[in-house]
Amino acid sequence: MPYVLGIDIGSTNTAAAVARRHGTTWTRPEAVPLHVGSTLVPSVLCLSEDGSLHVGEPETDDGSRTTRDFVHRIGDDVPLLLGGEACTPQTLTAELAAWVVDRVHALEGGPAEAIVLSHPAGWRPYRREVLHRALSGFGLRHVTLLPRTVTVAESHAARGFAGSTAVVYALGGNSFEAALVRRTPRGTYETFGTPQGLDSIGGADFDEALAGYARTTLARELATTARRGTQAALRGLRAECDRVKRVLTVDLTADVVLTLPSGPARIPVTRAQFEQMIRPTVQATVDLLLRAVQSANLTPAQLDGVLLAGGSTRVPLVTELISAALPVPVEVEPDSQLTAATGAAMAACQVVSPRPRPPAPVRDPAPVSGAGRASVPAPRRPHHDTTVPGDPPPRPPVRVLPLELPKPSRLVLARSRGREG
Repeated sequence: MPYVLGIDIGSTNTAAAVARRHGTTWTRPEAVPLHVGSTLVPSVLCLSEDGSLHVGEPETDDGSRTTRDFVHRIGDDVPLLLGGEACTPQTLTAELAAWVVDRVHALEGGPAEAIVLSHPAGWRPYRREVLHRALSGFGLRHVTLLPRTVTVAESHAARGFAGSTAVVYALGGNSFEAALVRRTPRGTYETFGTPQGLDSIGGADFDEALAGYARTTLARELATTARRGTQAALRGLRAECDRVKRVLTVDLTADVVLTLPSGPARIPVTRAQFEQMIRPTVQATVDLLLRAVQSANLTPAQLDGVLLAGGSTRVPLVTELISAALPVPVEVEPDSQLTAATGAAMAACQVVSPRPRPPAPVRDPAPVSGAGRASVPAPRRPHHDTTVPGDPPPRPPVRVLPLELPKPSRLVLARSRGREG
């Protein structure tokens, strides 16, 4: 069945979604299983001894043959070292994108009719150009690049968001970005104003806050435990804290559990304690969200909502602080880690089957000016113009989506892909 593909390569995880052609329409995008038991694959590349690249976290590695968090480095002239070999960030990103395309090709039995890949909203043309060139080097010559904030808005619109002007809040594992979006005359979305972002803030900070609390609580016990056993226990601490973070999105208490040589240790944590740990970090992201709104000289009353994306946006404190700063509806999807990818698939549908432009309204005859010539209205802005607009269109009603906890992944897949050249 013909299909289109949307890809979101985040700082921590990569997701993909497909929409299939059904007659003259497209089905709702579905997430692609990139892992065994999971729709997410770590945005990690590992160079094996035979020279092939594997996607996903390696079982054992000294760090010199593994690279991660390379997407935000695209455009940087300083290459990354992988197994002693210099690699540009855009080449590594294109390698991961090609792996996703190959995997989906195998699952679907053929190539996609269109591919849309999301990127940070603050990218300028140079970064998009170098990534385009890198993708072409892997045979991906017709990939459409769209700001992540646009694909997030497309996903929310497909689920019922009917607003015209919104601000997107995207919190990744190791990055944050916020930007204003608005509907175009074709019904798609574009960014405007000045996007705000930080590559040093993300959901991983929440995990580390919990891990620091656990280490402090067990400091005396860890000091008297055999060094080898302590190191083995602490290696799994971050993953355990990520689990506890997810539990605390729906429960008021949870236990951080570590297996020490002396036996299992449990550190009780309440949601109130956890929120106190992460409040400064969340507040910093909300301050950037407000700055994005102010960059276009808008007031909260001119927004139809705040659209969330990223796994850690399920933390209740995020919605609480956003709602306090911007008294407008806040929308989060059931699995917010897939929002950008599903929105990219929706945008890919429009690449193949563009929405018809609505008919132009009937206007009174234009007044004659100059030497008998009618005045000509200014042309419409292109789809991704980033200039500051005038007053937004009237606000339609907005629907808030329910918050659900997705099933956690169980296994980690490392599938190899032969290196080019």
